[in-house]
Amino acid sequence: MIEEGKALFVQIAERVEDSILDGSLAEDTRAPSTNELAAFYRINPATAAKGVNLLVDKAVLIKRRGVGMFVAPGAREQLLDERRSAFADRFIQPLLAEARALGLGPDALATLVRERAATSDLTEGTTP
Repeated sequence: MIEEGKALFVQIAERVEDSILDGSLAEDTRAPSTNELAAFYRINPATAAKGVNLLVDKAVLIKRRGVGMFVAPGAREQLLDERRSAFADRFIQPLLAEARALGLGPDALATLVRERAATSDLTEGTTP
């Protein structure tokens, strides 16, 4: 679970986000408490709380006084949008820059991507 070079509270927030994205934490359902997260990952509750607060600040989790934390309506789509944008920044922008340097236009680049996708585990019908 622990990744070197990444703050524990960030990793906790990412694990909760992953659970929302994979559907194991559905919208409008109760999210794990800071104490539950602390016990599960064997970390300080204050560290878990810091990770949860990141998600509250992003409006992914909402606090219901006296009841606990819940996954906000629209949280999954919000997280998908954020991850798609990060993917584009991290991978697509450099890909486009390299394609430009190699003299590949959009059609040639798309053909290369389709050819590689056909020989990989990437399947048709995934969300664009």
